[in-house]
Amino acid sequence: MKLAVRTAGEPANPAILLIHGWSQCHLSWTKQLDGPLADNYYLVAPDTRGHGSSDKPTEPEAYNNSTPWAGDIAAIINQLDLRRPILVGWSMGGKVMLDYLAVHGDKKLAGVALVGSAVTSGKSQPPEAARQRGDDPDVTGKGLYSDDIATNLRATMAFVKACKGNPVDEDEFAFMVGYNMMVPPQIRAASRLRNDDYKQIAANTNVPALIIWGDKDRPMPRALFDESVASFAHPEPHEFKDCGHSPFWEYPEKFDRILGDFAARCTA
Repeated sequence: MKLAVRTAGEPANPAILLIHGWSQCHLSWTKQLDGPLADNYYLVAPDTRGHGSSDKPTEPEAYNNSTPWAGDIAAIINQLDLRRPILVGWSMGGKVMLDYLAVHGDKKLAGVALVGSAVTSGKSQPPEAARQRGDDPDVTGKGLYSDDIATNLRATMAFVKACKGNPVDEDEFAFMVGYNMMVPPQIRAASRLRNDDYKQIAANTNVPALIIWGDKDRPMPRALFDESVASFAHPEPHEFKDCGHSPFWEYPEKFDRILGDFAARCTA
């Protein structure tokens, strides 16, 4: 199992490990990797298993439980010798972060950040969130599991639009659709269709937890944000106004400032 990992900044600086979301890749964090956040922090952005340029095993067991995801994050921390990094998980990346906490705990971390993500999924999520997501066909995105390329592409385009609170530039939109299409449909299904409850894991997490959510987030309704804030032992919630599922892309300067301030406190 080989993982592609992009880094930015000086390795001697405090480390922030950025974990992208479902059907994405490290390019989701382009504005952070190429921006001023890398002046003060060592940014590490892997393509998670099955995504981007990383290996893509096809067995469901490679995706449908916490162990492989947790092992990948632990391997990156060890391979790059990251000393008490901050884990940042966006969308499904937040669940990968929680997978790591479930298996390895927080002893090697300075802090965690949940961005447009949640401590429950599938049948474990609040009924209100399940209804809201289930009633939004662009979010459920059943066509993203299709082997028919036209069906898959149309569903991917609709899903990418649903991840933004406001319209994006045409070139940016094409860029995002491109790297979303790098994930095979069977891997999309195996990695997304899980029923996880991390509430107790969050309660057992002793390091600070930054929790960021946009008030126009369609994939992660408000009930999931509120549940996450209530679950972590030491939450620091931030709500972005007029923002969708991708605050780091839609408001990069504000996002970098909040994350940078949080990281400075955690690593002081």
